[in-house]
Amino acid sequence: MNKIGWMVAVLALGAAAAFGQTPVTHWDLQSVTSTGTSAWVETFPFTIQGVILNDPEEMLDPAYNPDATGASNGGQFQMFIQAVTPGDRGGTAVYMAQMSFLAGNNYDEAGWNSEMQRVMFDGNGRKFRKGDLVEVTARKALFYNGKRNINEAHRIDPANNFDITLVRPNTVLPQAEVLTLADLKNADDSAIFDATRADGGEHYQGMRVRIDGLRLVDTNGWGQTAWANRICTAADDTGRTFTLRMPRTDLGAPPATSEYVSAVGIMNQEGGVTNGYELFVQEIRPALSLGPTAVAGGAAVSFPADYDGYVLESTDDVVGGVWTAVDATPVRMIVIEDNDEAEIRFYRLRKAD
Repeated sequence: MNKIGWMVAVLALGAAAAFGQTPVTHWDLQSVTSTGTSAWVETFPFTIQGVILNDPEEMLDPAYNPDATGASNGGQFQMFIQAVTPGDRGGTAVYMAQMSFLAGNNYDEAGWNSEMQRVMFDGNGRKFRKGDLVEVTARKALFYNGKRNINEAHRIDPANNFDITLVRPNTVLPQAEVLTLADLKNADDSAIFDATRADGGEHYQGMRVRIDGLRLVDTNGWGQTAWANRICTAADDTGRTFTLRMPRTDLGAPPATSEYVSAVGIMNQEGGVTNGYELFVQEIRPALSLGPTAVAGGAAVSFPADYDGYVLESTDDVVGGVWTAVDATPVRMIVIEDNDEAEIRFYRLRKAD
């Protein structure tokens, strides 16, 4: 190769490196120091893959608000994606807001609606939803309250955009990991912080979990709308307490404060770098569904696989009757709820590529 050809090749390689995107794991992105600050060495742009854990509307209202005075009452978008790649662990929040605390960086209505179309739908107009496997291309990721968030660094410059690409639709949500408050809190009710992420909130951050043995101390945040107001406190039977951040979705009536339940949701961190862990709640106690069986007169009782380890019991008298275990062999099934309004639809099962 002559000198000119060699120089062209070097320049081409340099351009590829400059415009390339480095794959990053959740484990590396969310790494922290012994004092809880970020240990990740910034490399932009980067790509990261994960399964969507929540529909954005569950957490925040993405609708444009013409009367907004700040990020807290303007349109906001946030979803968590959880690692599914072998060897990776953890999850990451993807966030943006209509309003910014930086002057000149608020979206107008057309701009915000365009951004929501861009990040909430794929190139074919299909809306992303929880259970989708996606790849996010990030150009900014600020560290805030103990975790790295993929965002636009509070600026409307298109150079700060993140992009979401559908890898595979409708994958199964990651199984919720089962824990108790003893896995998150010390006996004195202080947060367990472990920078190696072998224990405590760091071990579960950004992931679907199920916390057992909880009762509500208060229901002040149940059914509230504003993010700051959607707070309930839960406790176990040892005196450990934990913050529950309630969703915008309707969970029905709250359980009695004397009733011990399980809560399924996303482990988040909002209040500090070595503490402030909380559960974004998506479900309280198992939700049972009842349907017919192939045998006439039978009943098929189903509940999410996140409640593995629970025992189904029955009684003929819910007031004063005796509850006994149902003597039946459990059958694991995948249930897909199709809410399409078509009067006639045909189905088949095909192995995915």
